[in-house]
Amino acid sequence: MREHYRDFLIRNWEKGDRTRAAAVISYVLSEYGLGWEPNDADRDVLQVEEFYLATGGEFWVIEHQSQIVGTGAYYPINRGEKAVEIRKMYLLPSVRGIGLGKYLLQQLEAAIANRGFQQIWIETASILVEAVKLYESHGYQPETGVETARCDRVYVKYLD
Repeated sequence: MREHYRDFLIRNWEKGDRTRAAAVISYVLSEYGLGWEPNDADRDVLQVEEFYLATGGEFWVIEHQSQIVGTGAYYPINRGEKAVEIRKMYLLPSVRGIGLGKYLLQQLEAAIANRGFQQIWIETASILVEAVKLYESHGYQPETGVETARCDRVYVKYLD
């Protein structure tokens, strides 16, 4: 992945991004009063090779002026038929409200569809109001079976 949105670069994660990507996610979680969980829900950010690259998923970072300002990722899951879960979709406050999140979601969906997956699952927290609105406005349907402790919502979207 190497895509531009305005003056932002969306690209594949590299080893040198590990600490900076983790810092973005940790910051956004703390902004909403949610905890950074390096031994649990956020272990995948510190072990991208194992959780994403080795399983057929992808982990992307968003750069602006050589700084990482956001992340987005997905990996295959055993839930439903040919399913993936979109994970770690976070943007720093300074880059929200300009359509970047919407564009990132569309790019993730396109990559997922191109790989032949049929279902996209997303877990989130009600407190992440902007994320909830984004998913609901893009055809994600509420489901049951939240698996992540800090989340209280799960959505699914079926691809044609």
